[in-house]
Amino acid sequence: MVDRRQVMRFRVRAQQLDRAGGTLGDTAVLDIGVQDTGPDGAGWALAARGVDITALSGNDLVLLWTVRGAPHLYRRADVGRVAAAVEPFSESDAGKRIYDAAKPLKAAGIDNLAALDLVAGHMRAIVTEPTVKGDASGRLAELVTEPYLRSCRACDAIHIYEMPFRLAALRAGLELRLGTSPPVLERITGFRKAAIAGDRFDLVRAYLRLLGPATPKHVADYLDAPVKDVKARWPEDVVEVTVDGEPRSLLAADETALESADAGVTRLLGPYDLFLQAKDRSTLVVEAARAKELWPVLGRPGAVLVDGELVGSWRPRKSGRKLTVAVRPWRKLSGATRKAITAQAEHLAAYRAASLTGIDFAD
Repeated sequence: MVDRRQVMRFRVRAQQLDRAGGTLGDTAVLDIGVQDTGPDGAGWALAARGVDITALSGNDLVLLWTVRGAPHLYRRADVGRVAAAVEPFSESDAGKRIYDAAKPLKAAGIDNLAALDLVAGHMRAIVTEPTVKGDASGRLAELVTEPYLRSCRACDAIHIYEMPFRLAALRAGLELRLGTSPPVLERITGFRKAAIAGDRFDLVRAYLRLLGPATPKHVADYLDAPVKDVKARWPEDVVEVTVDGEPRSLLAADETALESADAGVTRLLGPYDLFLQAKDRSTLVVEAARAKELWPVLGRPGAVLVDGELVGSWRPRKSGRKLTVAVRPWRKLSGATRKAITAQAEHLAAYRAASLTGIDFAD
């Protein structure tokens, strides 16, 4: 029997939230990808794990549309293996990942994987130089037929479905230029997809290594993949553990780490930090009201992590070069914990090139 506190502390250690410094090469979360959504996205996630991001550039990192169609940061040196790792597991998996785009394709007798390949081919031909997403999408809409297109009420135009567009980009050897909004697509220099991803980048193994113990459904929900496809790729070198009455799997090599995990650190996690992406949300936050606060439909806050527990939410308030951090604690915080949160807020302000004007503890 394993309790949730052990699970939380294991994940803190596995995701290296407890370290003071590290390099890109030894930063584990880059194996599965670091989601870059919002101002406190991938860069802040790396900074929270001790990476000095000030000296990093596009020579070191690459931004790709991958898991769930979201932008994720990876080491540039790994791009070929990442491309192999994020490939749909099957035709049905491809259909699930492209959401509502699968229905008109099926009606037209077009296979989902073939559709992704066709879109990728057109995108490769279109993006011969850096191209803004909207321009690429507009040109693509002129080249594909009706099953690939949808009517967009917001801009009163006909577009290609969003998920095939995003998921075909890496198939086309395209990356997102860092720091661009709207996104700028460009070719990945020397791109070549690896024949196999290897254990390090295998997404099922990476989830178990960083967000375990877990079930196939947890992993499937994270990937937007069918459970049967995840089960077919379930590693053999796992051990079964019981977490709050539920049987889950853990890589056998991590069993000792689960039993001995400790995590005496304080961190301000960004809204889409990998720690918060685990699909067993009731393990992360027991109270339903707290879960609703952390994962609203729109406008997620960040989370305050203290000694392996989530103890509140936080939001940044930036005006010019001044930053205030509003913290909503879920319990009474000690003076030492408040001091540690303030230190993290100062770190965040430095990351944002701003001056910290204060911490607003709403308690």
